[in-house]
Amino acid sequence: MSTPICDFVNKYIENDTSRLHMPGHKGVSLLGMERYDITEISGADSLYEAEGIIRKSEEIASRIFDCPTFYSTEGSSHSIRAMIYLASLFAKKRGENLRILAQRNAHKTFLSAVALLDAEVEWLMPDGSSSYLSCKLSAEEIKKVLSRVDKRPNCLYLTSPDYLGNVVNIREIAAVCKEYGVLLIVDNAHGAYLKLLENGSHPIEQGADMCCDSAHKTLPCLTGGAYLHISKNADPVFKNNAKDALSLFGSTSPSYLILQSLDKVNGLILDGYDKRLQDFDKECFEVKEQLKAAGYVFCGEENTKFTLETKKYGYRGTDFAQIMRNNHNLECEFSDPDYAVFMLSPLDNGLNKLKDALLSVEKREAICDTPPHISLPKRAMSVRDAILSPSETVSVDMSLGRVLSVCTVSCPPAVPILMSGEIIDENCIDAFRYYGIRDIKVVLE
Repeated sequence: MSTPICDFVNKYIENDTSRLHMPGHKGVSLLGMERYDITEISGADSLYEAEGIIRKSEEIASRIFDCPTFYSTEGSSHSIRAMIYLASLFAKKRGENLRILAQRNAHKTFLSAVALLDAEVEWLMPDGSSSYLSCKLSAEEIKKVLSRVDKRPNCLYLTSPDYLGNVVNIREIAAVCKEYGVLLIVDNAHGAYLKLLENGSHPIEQGADMCCDSAHKTLPCLTGGAYLHISKNADPVFKNNAKDALSLFGSTSPSYLILQSLDKVNGLILDGYDKRLQDFDKECFEVKEQLKAAGYVFCGEENTKFTLETKKYGYRGTDFAQIMRNNHNLECEFSDPDYAVFMLSPLDNGLNKLKDALLSVEKREAICDTPPHISLPKRAMSVRDAILSPSETVSVDMSLGRVLSVCTVSCPPAVPILMSGEIIDENCIDAFRYYGIRDIKVVLE
């Protein structure tokens, strides 16, 4: 059976058992899905001590991804914290403190994990990045950093694909990490679907030691469904402690609705969804080529993510998103002054609707202004010390020289412009203003 969790819940519903247990709705319909919402009753297994139907479902997912795979019902944020914890165990096993080399465009959850686990972070930012959301690094650049650092990091932390659809060469970077004895951890939240494509571009396939996927971002799963993947070649400390790591940061009441959704995705994939997705990926590529011929410029390598560089078509990203919303009833994933991001799926007719809408928009004279250049700011204290220090909220206009405390960035994209513990300079203030940030939290003086 490819969906053991769903099968169990459906049988429980059919038996019409009196629900003298949590949740308090007792299966009575208010929103429509309550009858499927159960708790850890007899036979339902327990996510962090899985020995029954959840374990069977995770084993099916492990076969699909060809590596030990564990469920999260709290998104990739949950898995990111677990990965950093596992990396800290690995470092301690070697008698070291956790030191991480990280791409600058990390999700803010990474910062919370670093603060909780008191890790050292060295940020990587290539010259000439056009957006704080993008930090495309080559294996050669990473090798140069690893060859010259005074204290070698225990692990390299990458985000790929990033929010704009940029993808780094994991295979080449993984080879460098192996050469220097450094773990490779990948935030693959936007790339769960990569395993189902023909070119084998999932981080685990390409040599990463661990990665997380948000099933809900690019697979047909409810919001919150995610995976923690561990390479079959990784040190046993990762697999052996994965459930404990997830339990440490996760709710003791994981959602059985989300667990069923993850379970159902397994069944869908085994029923041929991979072929459907492969065909759709090619279709997206062909549509992009048509749109390029019409004057559109795209960012990133993902075919199913349409990241438009809207200024080159004569519009700011936020204005373009509003045109799509108001004139064509299309809602984008994200927009800022420079980009509008649309995420596509083979499950609906969104691709054709988007193509028709884009072809109907008149091309205008290009907008030539560029986002402020953000160089690496000076650091005054560690991420942990900054986040755990008393703080106050101040206007961006009054923040020069202050130290950033908690990164209060919204989601999407949940990627900080400035990191906790760094000193706010004029470049940072220009960037805050450019992206519409008016108030920030700073360490109390």
